Amino acid sequence: MSLPTDFEWGFATAAYQIEGAVAEGGRGPSIWDTFCHLEPSKTKGDNGDVACDHYHRYKEDFGLLSSYGAKAYRFSIAWSRIIPLGGRNDPVNEEGIEFYNNLIDSLLERGITPWVTLHHWDLPQGLHDRYGGWLNLEEIQLDFEHFARICFSRFGDRVRRWITLNEPFIIAIYGYATGGNAPGHVSNTEPWTVGKSLILSHARAVSVYEREFRATQKGQIGISLNGDFYEPWDENDDRDKAAAQRRMEFHVGWFGDPIYLAQDYPKAMRAQLGSRLPEFTDAEFALLRETKDLVDFYGQNYYTAQYARHREEPAHLNDYLGNVTETQTNKQGVSIGAESGIHWLRSSPPQFRKFFSWIYARYGRAIYVTENGCPCPGEDKMTKEESVNDQYRIDYFEAHLDAISQAVKEDGVDIKGYFAWSLFDNMEWSDGYGVRFGVTYTDYETLERTPKRSATFLKETFKTRLAGVNGHETNGHATNGHKVNGTKV
Repeated sequence: MSLPTDFEWGFATAAYQIEGAVAEGGRGPSIWDTFCHLEPSKTKGDNGDVACDHYHRYKEDFGLLSSYGAKAYRFSIAWSRIIPLGGRNDPVNEEGIEFYNNLIDSLLERGITPWVTLHHWDLPQGLHDRYGGWLNLEEIQLDFEHFARICFSRFGDRVRRWITLNEPFIIAIYGYATGGNAPGHVSNTEPWTVGKSLILSHARAVSVYEREFRATQKGQIGISLNGDFYEPWDENDDRDKAAAQRRMEFHVGWFGDPIYLAQDYPKAMRAQLGSRLPEFTDAEFALLRETKDLVDFYGQNYYTAQYARHREEPAHLNDYLGNVTETQTNKQGVSIGAESGIHWLRSSPPQFRKFFSWIYARYGRAIYVTENGCPCPGEDKMTKEESVNDQYRIDYFEAHLDAISQAVKEDGVDIKGYFAWSLFDNMEWSDGYGVRFGVTYTDYETLERTPKRSATFLKETFKTRLAGVNGHETNGHATNGHKVNGTKV
């Protein structure tokens, strides 16, 4: 299960989840600062005020990163640490610029390639208060363009890999449809407006990079889209096959089709949502056409898969799934994969491979896996010693890396890199600190970091896979994925 020798790999994090120091260094509040302090709590009583204290401990953290053998590191810039109030006419915070300069320089000194995400959910509260943030299509585009330009101009001499947005689907749906994430709105119209704002803001950032920076900086730019792969609940029912395809169009095509194809939203979305799905103007389509071929790669965040079952009745007004029922078992009662430490995630590497083919056939772009990982079953209740011995996570990583190898070698998909989520146990948004996705155990009382076995596994498996050597070793011992119901995790 070898990989191309130039395959890039590393770990991923996000600013609000690890930095802490929310009132230090001139940083302004984000919508997640506000959301995490609501009463009653929507984040299980947890917040990112301190988080992993990466703001003060980044050198120690990058020492761990080096010891893990990582060649790349994906992190996000906190918009409100750069522009505390967020807007294009607001002051720039030089302390924030200095912090990220130090991060970037520290990575480069260690031979680690920085991958920078411009926006990973933490919209400045100032913009939300001023005009509704992503709900104001015209204003937010201009402010995001300005923020992106500052980042390109101040960091682009050393940063060659840019991601405009992380998981716009989650921003729109969980922030503005279900209310489960910041800013906590519940609406059947707002998410579709937010989605359009995100698409056009991405396009503006790409356009700015192309016009003003690419020629001298010679970097690449893309976006990270999330999505589950959907299998039909009844593989013999054409209605369920159509439901699976429709669900993926609502999940991925919503953003992928305008961004990578410069075309309207999938027809299934238009048919169901009608006038609630905003139209693109001629000028907006022109921007999408201008930028579609300038997006260098497709960032894929993948964790799990599901079954899609068609629904007989018309779609409910609040439905954002594509009028399907999502299930984790099919008609025969077969699970989509082995259960993990969180209810929505089951290990589904065969569907990971299928997802690559689906995306590559539709968009034809080089793919980087910008997030992939899991919590172990029961890890939220484990001692440090138990959590460090994370065999489930090792098996999950191994099986998903096998799927990448198969997609590259047997299916002809162009996959260029992989980022494990996450470098640390951290603040998992509305799930708080109970869920542990990290390859490094974080003691939230002392903030001590302890490497888990999975960190060593990834170091060793990439050493062998990139050398074209079969067999994977961890601490000198061969690791064989255990089986659940006859399926390797």
